[in-house]
Amino acid sequence: MKRTRIAGPAAGLALAVCLAALAGPAPAAEEGGKKPPPAKSLEKQVEDLRREMEEMRRRHEAETRKLREEIEKIRAGAEEEKGGMESEIDRLLREADRAASGAGEKAPEEKTFINRGLGLQALNPEISVAGDTFAAWHSREDGPGNTDFTFRTLDVHVQSYLDPYSKLKAALEFHQEGAELGEAYFTRFAVLPGLNLTAGKFRQQLGVVNRWHKHALDQVDFPLALRQIFGPGGLNQTGFSLDWTVPGFLGGNQDTVLELTGSTSGRVFAEASRSLPCLLLHTKNFRDLSKDLWVEFGVSGLLGVNDRWTVGEHTKNQRLPVTLVGADLTFRWEPTERMRYASLEWRTEFYRLQKDLLAPDGSGRDRITAWGGYTSLQRKLTRTLDAGIRLDFFRPDSKDYAPAGNLMPLAYDGRRPYQWQICPYLTWWQSPFVRVRLECDYLGTRNAGPGDLAFFLQFVFAAGPHKQ
Repeated sequence: MKRTRIAGPAAGLALAVCLAALAGPAPAAEEGGKKPPPAKSLEKQVEDLRREMEEMRRRHEAETRKLREEIEKIRAGAEEEKGGMESEIDRLLREADRAASGAGEKAPEEKTFINRGLGLQALNPEISVAGDTFAAWHSREDGPGNTDFTFRTLDVHVQSYLDPYSKLKAALEFHQEGAELGEAYFTRFAVLPGLNLTAGKFRQQLGVVNRWHKHALDQVDFPLALRQIFGPGGLNQTGFSLDWTVPGFLGGNQDTVLELTGSTSGRVFAEASRSLPCLLLHTKNFRDLSKDLWVEFGVSGLLGVNDRWTVGEHTKNQRLPVTLVGADLTFRWEPTERMRYASLEWRTEFYRLQKDLLAPDGSGRDRITAWGGYTSLQRKLTRTLDAGIRLDFFRPDSKDYAPAGNLMPLAYDGRRPYQWQICPYLTWWQSPFVRVRLECDYLGTRNAGPGDLAFFLQFVFAAGPHKQ
């Protein structure tokens, strides 16, 4: 049988109502003439009930308060136990991190035995090959036009780190007429902080493009002024070079190169009988103007000596100086988000040569001054297509004895000679390994040899880790 439980003050009230119902209404009179019980007796009963109900309420509140305190104690104990468990977990995680980072006692390492002979191919140098061939059609002012198919060069580039401190680079150039050593030099890094030493045969740091190989040029050939002053191959001699990176210079990167080489350039040092050393100094500053634009500015200076002269039918020995100054400026815009699809580069270089000599006609000491430069603009039209144009100018000196003294093209016998050239071109990159170039070169002159109009179709292809 189901029982209903009534607790607290409500239970007391219900008990009083039940008692009153059982008592029922008081009889008016009892048989035998007896009187009903007095009213004070009823009031006393009600008062007793009220006190009992009040006592029951106090006991109920005390029990409720005690129960709440016990619940709070249980809850606090649970929280403390949880915190202790979290602290223990954190401690275990910290110990696991220390063990993973190698702190504390290390477990014994497992030994693996390897036959090093199987990895000797890692000691082999890196070898790259670049081919440069073109077809050309010339229309000359002094004769009929001609067509020329030329495999200009096959460059074999070899490089290898000899140890953590030094590196070897070499370039062998194979032509249709034979082969020659293009470059071969050794570089020792960090001789002093920021200072590298190079020794051997190398293309010298005169301006920007003289350091490049022909297959890596933006056009078919070197700028006109560079070729006329130093010859078709530019300035390439044997000696020593110090390359110093100046730390934190005016917010940009500052590099200074000092080169001491033998005087073997046939056009500038044709009269250097003992290959007395010449000194070249080049310094450049590179800085970012924004995230999409950078600029590089450089200056160069060359100082050397010639010492043997042919005057008439006699040979005379006298040391006379050769000096050259140059400057270069490059701006390149390359949007960071689209650098593979759009760019714009403007480059300008200037050279001025001053060569003291003994005049071959016997008139005594004289001086040749020749100067020139170029400016070029190249735009990337698409990911694989570049278009550009280069403007060249060269001003040789004017000497009556120039033909007899074999001084051309540094000097001519005409009045105020000069040469200028315009070279528009279009380059298509089939891939990073193959490119095709179409170029038109127009050479105009005044009292400085014949002019020329030439069209070139050039193919450059490369294989190996260093393709350009």
